[in-house]
Amino acid sequence: MQPLVSIIMGSTSDLPVMEAAFKFLDSQEIPFEVQALSAHRTPDEVAEYAKNAHLRGVKVIIAGAGMAAHLPGVIAAMTPLPVIGVPIKSSLEGMDAALAMLQMPPGIPVATVAINGAQNAAILALQMLSVNNPEMLDKVVAFKQSLKQKIVKANNDLAQISYSFKTN
Repeated sequence: MQPLVSIIMGSTSDLPVMEAAFKFLDSQEIPFEVQALSAHRTPDEVAEYAKNAHLRGVKVIIAGAGMAAHLPGVIAAMTPLPVIGVPIKSSLEGMDAALAMLQMPPGIPVATVAINGAQNAAILALQMLSVNNPEMLDKVVAFKQSLKQKIVKANNDLAQISYSFKTN
């Protein structure tokens, strides 16, 4: 099975955040791979990975990093694939990582999700994969419908709560 999504993190300390992406992709039956690579500690390996990911069939890269957060941008500079950055809250409440990803120079885009937003990165990856792929699009539609059902259920549950002055 060839991975369609590659999830890269700067170190395994990012694993608790990035695991939300693993769980979502797995639940949607989207093949993915996971690696730890550092733009600062393993720059040659990052370059090799970024230059060749598309040759291995990868379609979207999710890169999580904290602090200076160079990993997504370095990968984006060397790959033709879309890169989704996940800023990891490790210092300065994650704002340093978010700003590093948001302030990419022209020509080197990194789509950036919320701080610690790995699940949204995986959802965005699925949406990217769904372009011209009806099977993937069905997965997106079903997921969005499940979100609606959660709110409908929540409102039904809230209707059961009783207070003297609650009017609904």
